[in-house]
Amino acid sequence: MFDRRQFIQLGGAAGALLGLPRIALAGRAAGGQKRLLFIIQRGAADGLAIVAPTGDPAYVGLRGDLAADVSHGTKLDSMFSLHPAMARTAQLFQARQALFVHAVASPYRDRSHFDGQNVLETGASGPYRVKDGWMNRLLAELPGDKAVALAPSVPMALRGANAVSSYAPSNLPDAPDDLMLRIGDLYAADKQLGPLWSEAQSARKMAGDVTSADSGKAAGDLAARMMAGPAGARVAMIETNGWDTHNGQNGRLANQLKGLDAMVGAFRDGMGADWNNSLVLVATEFGRTAHANGTGGTDHGTGSMAMLLGGGLQGGRVLADWPGLSNGALYQARDLKPTTDLDALIATALSQHFALDPARTSGLLFPETRPAALRQTLVA
Repeated sequence: MFDRRQFIQLGGAAGALLGLPRIALAGRAAGGQKRLLFIIQRGAADGLAIVAPTGDPAYVGLRGDLAADVSHGTKLDSMFSLHPAMARTAQLFQARQALFVHAVASPYRDRSHFDGQNVLETGASGPYRVKDGWMNRLLAELPGDKAVALAPSVPMALRGANAVSSYAPSNLPDAPDDLMLRIGDLYAADKQLGPLWSEAQSARKMAGDVTSADSGKAAGDLAARMMAGPAGARVAMIETNGWDTHNGQNGRLANQLKGLDAMVGAFRDGMGADWNNSLVLVATEFGRTAHANGTGGTDHGTGSMAMLLGGGLQGGRVLADWPGLSNGALYQARDLKPTTDLDALIATALSQHFALDPARTSGLLFPETRPAALRQTLVA
């Protein structure tokens, strides 16, 4: 799910010993309470498998063996079921702290990962038309507050005129394991360096495991540590990779979702009381084909699914103007047809969450399309 060494956090002497960078976050502006965490699913996540329309009569025929896993998932309502790998997210849904929006898409209608991600992150009507990201423009409405990217470099969504911090991997080669063990033995009895070294080794181990619940939990823990409390960052972004499931989808996607589920759960636990002021947005650049392909996977599609999570949501719902999966209902006879504008969803959720003017927020974040706000109340 994560690039190797992407989420390494080392502090104090441990950080110095390994030659890895550190980050210092200044305090937030007085009165700032609301937080936003954006988790991007790079690679085009299969929304039809994550929140599956098991009540649609065409679903099983289109999906074949790919429908097997989700048959054991959590029933969300008469139409939709949540993938069984998302057990912690299912609990949040039952607590009305998770909300799923289906058949969504950005304005992009082709199937290039790079172009689709650029449109998603810049908030433009087409690729490479806008030079900064919608998250960075959001910071203009949150003066004095800080943003951070858990990524080797600042992702496009956070690039722009407002200052943003990021974690970056070291350019130094990995130290041999036997050297790391010898250093651990050296510091084991030191009351100050021992715990720091143990923390560093835990982060190092986490960073090398790219598709597991452990790596997801570690990333969620780290995000919470960076955002919780009065000095925490107000806006953050996590990049996840590996969602391009052209083959062997069932097992690969289950591992991805276990990592994402663990990340969300760890972030919720780590935020404590601040969870009630937190909004987590999970979105991907486009969906995947309605039909399974011949290698046990799916190909690049169009409509997908987005998630909102947080203590202040009016959750426990799946919002969908469902187009159906019959042959005549599919987009270009192959994909889930988008019926909800992802930009409108983002603008509506953020204007409600941060108590911003909806029209101004829409124009600021998505200046070329200025989507109308959704009618639903998403955040209390």
